[in-house]
Amino acid sequence: MTRRPLLLRLVDELLSGRGIWPAVPAIVVLVVVAVIPFGVLLSLGFSDITVSRGVIVSQEFSLGHLATALADPLYHITFQRSLTLALTTTLVCALLGFPVAYLFLIGGPWTRRIILVLTIAPILTSGIVRTYAWIVILGGRGVVNATLMEFGLISQPLRIINTHWAVLIGMVQIHLPIMILPLIAVMSRHDSRLEEASANLGASRLATLRTIIMPLSVPGLGTGAALVFTLSYTTFVVPQLLGGGNYLNAATMVYEQVVYSLQWSKGAVTAMILMATCLAVLLVFAWLTHIATRWTRVAQR
Repeated sequence: MTRRPLLLRLVDELLSGRGIWPAVPAIVVLVVVAVIPFGVLLSLGFSDITVSRGVIVSQEFSLGHLATALADPLYHITFQRSLTLALTTTLVCALLGFPVAYLFLIGGPWTRRIILVLTIAPILTSGIVRTYAWIVILGGRGVVNATLMEFGLISQPLRIINTHWAVLIGMVQIHLPIMILPLIAVMSRHDSRLEEASANLGASRLATLRTIIMPLSVPGLGTGAALVFTLSYTTFVVPQLLGGGNYLNAATMVYEQVVYSLQWSKGAVTAMILMATCLAVLLVFAWLTHIATRWTRVAQR
């Protein structure tokens, strides 16, 4: 028998779905769009570079930028603000998203369709468009101020836009569907017989919600919290547009250092700190979810 060329054998393995070969295209894309850029980011963050006309002309290894960033009070304040904003957004999304997911669980077919449409429709619209909509709503002559003045509740427009509260409102509205969808997915897999058994044993609907539905919904809550926190912690558009030019968070700091100041090494260090702290919080979320769902693994043994 003649031995087939290596390329044909690789194509056959890829199409047959055997071994690791089906994952090769995804691995290649991941290396190109994530691993290589991250390597470039590391090289910039741990080096002193000289830039001339947008081109790096010299590069030497250095830890000075990282040490300066860790000792700079501005970094501490900025990352504390970003972390507080992201955690607050995650908490508010969880408090607002869980009732919606629960209504989807107990609602009829038409209720479920309406909830799905209202949840998915905002995702189909660009976040920039939704952010500009909030500028119109929260502006000095926006819908909120106009309504309050029409009813005589205020005598002059409130300053809502370009504040922390405007950023928080925009973040919650934009990221709320990301919390609702994992909760719906997990709640839809609940065994309805558990709720029937709880009701037959005399438990009220509130007791069933507290003892049956909420514990079973922890995986969806953990997934939604991780997604919302990641998006809120690393977001750039919402703080930049709703917070105004003076609202500084970690993502806008990276943008200003790289685009305006052309301090690529400082921007790379800031981006690495942003990624490291985000990963640390996600690990905490994963650990808390693991602790909260430990009883399910014990029950399966």
